[in-house]
Amino acid sequence: MLKSCSRCGMIHDFNHNCYKNRQVRGASNADKFRTTYKWHKKSEEIRERDSHLCRVCLANIFNTNTIYNFDKLEVHHIIPLEEDINKALDDDNLITLCCYHHKLADNKIIPRNILHKLLDRNCDFKEIQKEVKENKYPPTF
Repeated sequence: MLKSCSRCGMIHDFNHNCYKNRQVRGASNADKFRTTYKWHKKSEEIRERDSHLCRVCLANIFNTNTIYNFDKLEVHHIIPLEEDINKALDDDNLITLCCYHHKLADNKIIPRNILHKLLDRNCDFKEIQKEVKENKYPPTF
């Protein structure tokens, strides 16, 4: 039986594993950290703190489709592990995001100062929406 390969676009046997364009992980300290029990435990704590909802979706900014989004949640390091591994488990450096907003944050489309403001449980979403619309945040990070 044959299948279409999502990695290379070719047709392979169903049992064939294609390794084209595969990203190799596990070499850096950040990658090793992501496999630890401490990280998995802290990740679950952050999700519970954020009520298992994407904080950017709740604020209804950056092309949000569903305000109460609880699908495909990930915990994002606002200051990446590669920059400062010492903040890996700091609550004020971690935020729950959906996979879409996580990619935007990793690509620096969502500014760090907006993510820090969203950490506050009592933040004013209307104020943040206004700031995003007016682009008051600096364009470089």
